[in-house]
Amino acid sequence: MALPIPEDCRYADSHEYARPEGQAVRVGITAFAVDQLGDIVFVELPEVGATLSQGASFGSVESVKAVEDLLAPISGVVEARNEAVLASPEELQNDPYGEGWLLLVKPADPAQLEGLMDAVAYGSAVEGH
Repeated sequence: MALPIPEDCRYADSHEYARPEGQAVRVGITAFAVDQLGDIVFVELPEVGATLSQGASFGSVESVKAVEDLLAPISGVVEARNEAVLASPEELQNDPYGEGWLLLVKPADPAQLEGLMDAVAYGSAVEGH
C-alpha cells in the first residue's frame, strides 16, 4: 500500500514535513515515519515560544519499538503545539498530515523550505524502504 505524500508539503530526509500556511509553517512527521515506528505511545514537544534550529532535535516520538528524535525541518519560533497529540499519541498514527500535526512554527527564514524535498523527491527517497 502506498503511503500518502501530500503535494503541499516539503520534506526533510529525517521524515518530518513542513506545510506552509500563510505566515506560519505546520510541522509534523510523515506517514512513512509513522508506519516505520509502529504503535506510538508518547510524544514530547517543545513549549510555545521555543526557538527551533533547522536540523536540530525539538522533541521525540516514542513507540513500542524505539524512541526517535524529531528534527526541525526549518528554523523558527513555536507558535502553537498540538496538545491533542500530547494527550493522545495515537492521533499521530491516525492522521499524520491532519489532526496529527505537531507544531505551528513562525519561520526565521522561509527560504529554508526551498531546501527541503518536494513530494516527488520524498516519494523517490522512501520508495525502496
